[in-house]
Amino acid sequence: MSTLPPPQGGRMARLPVWIAIPAALATLLLVLPFVALLLRLDWAGVPATITSPEAMQALGLSLSTATIATLICAVLGIPLALVIARSPHWLASILRTLATLPLVLPPLVGGIALLSLLGRGGILGGALTAAGVQIPFTTAAVVIAQVFVALPFLVISVEGALRTAGTGHELVAATLGAGRFTVFRRVTLPLVAPGLVAGSVLCFARALGEFGATALFAGNAPGVTRTMPLAIYTAFNGAGVREDTAIALSLMLIIVAIGVLVLMRGWRADAIR
Repeated sequence: MSTLPPPQGGRMARLPVWIAIPAALATLLLVLPFVALLLRLDWAGVPATITSPEAMQALGLSLSTATIATLICAVLGIPLALVIARSPHWLASILRTLATLPLVLPPLVGGIALLSLLGRGGILGGALTAAGVQIPFTTAAVVIAQVFVALPFLVISVEGALRTAGTGHELVAATLGAGRFTVFRRVTLPLVAPGLVAGSVLCFARALGEFGATALFAGNAPGVTRTMPLAIYTAFNGAGVREDTAIALSLMLIIVAIGVLVLMRGWRADAIR
């Protein structure tokens, strides 16, 4: 059976003219809200609003918790991705479904699930409370919520990189006498480095923007659990920081998102080469 040759010179295949209309509407739907946000921003007051105590407090908490969450995701996610990539099909399917479940569930459901596990009346929460350990509505709860929602991004990226790399190099290294940890450290990790970095960047960005699970599981205490998304929410509900601060924080999150996309594009280009 013959197949159509790919487009030459990077040119797009010819499409019906009407396709341009919904494509343009989709582009406007994605772009116009950000344009409106930028138009409402008081650019002259941006430095003052961003450096306000409330904004700096929320920014510092967000960056620190997102960094810790990303490190935890790497420690837990790389082994899980390895197990999924090297498991039989049926087991890999089950584990992959469980790993990606937080992606398709509303974040608020994740917050309720975490409370059901670690809350005062939760499965483990009662024993923790009896031992004098309280997790909900603390900074630790922020990190746990961020790990819960961000871990799938790292697992998916690393697993995809592992499947693409295959096992050939690992088998050769093992044949030459390298131990399992040496193979993992000197062969497997370098092979999946682009996927690991891309997954870590996505993981960090998702943790930085987490709102729903954090609001339910960690609360909204200034300096303790009020991250940037919660500061924005608080501002638009008439408490805490001013609306100008909320818009400025929104701009900062947009800049972070753009930086993530640029970094992702660069790593993908390097991987293709």
